[in-house]
Amino acid sequence: MVVTVDIRRTYKYPFEKVVDVYLNKYPTPKEKMVIGIKTVEERQDGLTGVIYRRKIATCANVLPRFLRQLGALQVDNVRLEEESWLDVQRRVLDVQSRCLTWTHLATMHEQATLHPSPRNPTWTEFVQHGTVAVTGLGSLGRLVEMFAHTFLSQGAKRSVRIMDGLLEERYGCPAP
Repeated sequence: MVVTVDIRRTYKYPFEKVVDVYLNKYPTPKEKMVIGIKTVEERQDGLTGVIYRRKIATCANVLPRFLRQLGALQVDNVRLEEESWLDVQRRVLDVQSRCLTWTHLATMHEQATLHPSPRNPTWTEFVQHGTVAVTGLGSLGRLVEMFAHTFLSQGAKRSVRIMDGLLEERYGCPAP
């Protein structure tokens, strides 16, 4: 079975400001699960101007202890890969993330897009879709998927709150 998490948010800030905060929001004391992030590749396409970045995030393993009793899940940290493509001319940021730690047991993917809002070009639309499918744990896989769905839903909401807070800290309250 595949579980999904979808989130949509309109930030009442310009695209460039939202993208800057989005790409640099972690690590932050507001999110204890993200231990660190390292940019491992960054380049700009000479023809299109698109900026590509690949980052590796190290996060705390949030699985409950009883699930970690399974040897394959018993790790302290989980590594995630994030790839992003920033098209400054078109004003679009596309992001894809995946889990690197448990690829033999599960797939976890997130896709996100930020672009100016069609309702107001000085606002920014954020759309994210995430999926988790556990394939290598037999009957326990469904339990892990249910936990992952709850955790990812809460994490997405927390990420939006962090973005809201950082945007307000850096740029003040948004205009109505």
